[in-house]
Amino acid sequence: MTHDRASSLKGQNDTQSEMMGEKCLVVDEQDNVMGSLSKLDCHYMRGHRHRAFSVLLFDSKGRLLVQRRSSEKITFPGVWGNTCCSHPLDIEGENGDAKSGVIIAAKRKLEHELGIPLSTTESWNFHHIGILEYSCRWDSEWIERELDHVLIVEGDADIFPNENEISSVRWMDGDSIGRMMDGKGEWSEAIVAPWFRLIWNHFMGPEGFDVRNLVNTTFDGIEFCGEVDMDGRSVGPVHDILDAMAPHREIVEHEIMTSLSQTTQESLRGAMIHLFKGGGKRLRAILPRLVGEAVGDANYGHYSLGASIEIIHSFTLIHDDIMDQDPIRRGLDAVHIAYDDATAICAGDAMLAVGFEILGNSNDIPAENLRLLIIYIGEMVRRVAEGQQDDMEFESKDLVTEDEYIAMIAGKTSAMFETCARTGAILANADQGTVENMAQWGMNLGLCFQLMDDLIDITGDTGTLGKPSGSDIVQGKKTLVAIHAMSCNQDLPHFNKVFGRGDCDDGDLSKAVEELRESGSIDYAKGRAMEHHALAHRCLDELEESEAVDVLRNLTDYQLVRTN
Repeated sequence: MTHDRASSLKGQNDTQSEMMGEKCLVVDEQDNVMGSLSKLDCHYMRGHRHRAFSVLLFDSKGRLLVQRRSSEKITFPGVWGNTCCSHPLDIEGENGDAKSGVIIAAKRKLEHELGIPLSTTESWNFHHIGILEYSCRWDSEWIERELDHVLIVEGDADIFPNENEISSVRWMDGDSIGRMMDGKGEWSEAIVAPWFRLIWNHFMGPEGFDVRNLVNTTFDGIEFCGEVDMDGRSVGPVHDILDAMAPHREIVEHEIMTSLSQTTQESLRGAMIHLFKGGGKRLRAILPRLVGEAVGDANYGHYSLGASIEIIHSFTLIHDDIMDQDPIRRGLDAVHIAYDDATAICAGDAMLAVGFEILGNSNDIPAENLRLLIIYIGEMVRRVAEGQQDDMEFESKDLVTEDEYIAMIAGKTSAMFETCARTGAILANADQGTVENMAQWGMNLGLCFQLMDDLIDITGDTGTLGKPSGSDIVQGKKTLVAIHAMSCNQDLPHFNKVFGRGDCDDGDLSKAVEELRESGSIDYAKGRAMEHHALAHRCLDELEESEAVDVLRNLTDYQLVRTN
């Protein structure tokens, strides 16, 4: 325990401070146990992701027991929460199988906090309803970062609250809890625990609940909520990364538009700048600069580098939309729709040339770096083309393996992220080991990005996406979701009906998506995305901690909670 950690407990309740030494189970994004750390380590400053549980105890009248945490609690004192919340520990019985472990821990804590003896809870049937992933900061020192297993149980019991843990309890029906969540009446000044709000929103339903339905319901997979505020609303990494990108966006946007506007042919110039009118976060354009700040000497040349890659990226999108005949891109008509196929092809060709011109014309890119940047960006364009060709050929293949798909998106999508990170590190004069480490970070970031993009295409809506939702399904794209569905040996009549048909009834498409959920195909693809998310974070662990590295961490986490 460091001095800072030790000093953080000064003035705290002795009993609560002592429990900060308990060993919690540290887990990865998929709830695999990675080891154990003290409760203090798991909750102090940045904290560590750990396994937790939340119990929802209903009585025979269908009322939920809620509690107000004691003011003696070190984290989230005085807030209202569900019946019981705590952590399985690294002790026998609780550190084995996740579901049985959290149930054993729940029985222990129900006795400790509420005075419900094991002789009572041993006869209860605990129903594991699902898992929430979230983090929420209480103040500058304390944070929750949990994979929270939600347990439903029905039972009548006498309650004897432990005053060191709980200051008040109530039995409440659905309407009363709804008023609590809305802050109405007596609840106008109450603070509700963020995990209770997330449970209410994701599992119980703001419209009310029926315990009889809840005990017979299971939510598969993990509900990834990311960082939330006390009201359960997402605050990061979305807001953090957008704030970090904001000062760079205007600079690189000016660089892009200045370069494209040099084209004198009016129709061609209009087609070249068309997609940029649709806005966008300019992630690839800003990424080299963010990497440069994290690993070395960032300079204005990073903006020229980012503008080059962003323009080349848009060139690939224009040609991609022609090949796929997608009519919408970034909420606008695709370039081949706004103009015509021939003009769109010419615009893409010219944008590729402009991308390299920017590099050659920059006064901020040293000659010794320019050669490497051109080599790696040229390689990127070739790998993107190879990936696109593989993607097209997949459409005529009856069987595409998971390895083939991952190799395809490693070229078509991830090569660009890898190149942004690699060249950003090169231009920042990072050593060779750091350059290769950042290239691996970019590769895994890109794989996570594309796998999440596939999921967003299926689960999003046209207005949010800026392109038709479900287009990958109706076009017969061999995404990882589709590959899993076609190999899972389950009867998926609606998916089979709409897959590759080019057009379909919205009702049939909705039913096909539901089949993909029930078959586990969506969860499987999300799990693979999480694997690459974890690998990307391991690369960042190799860097010296700084605010700039925190930005890259937020950017990595952002891939899991973005909507487009």
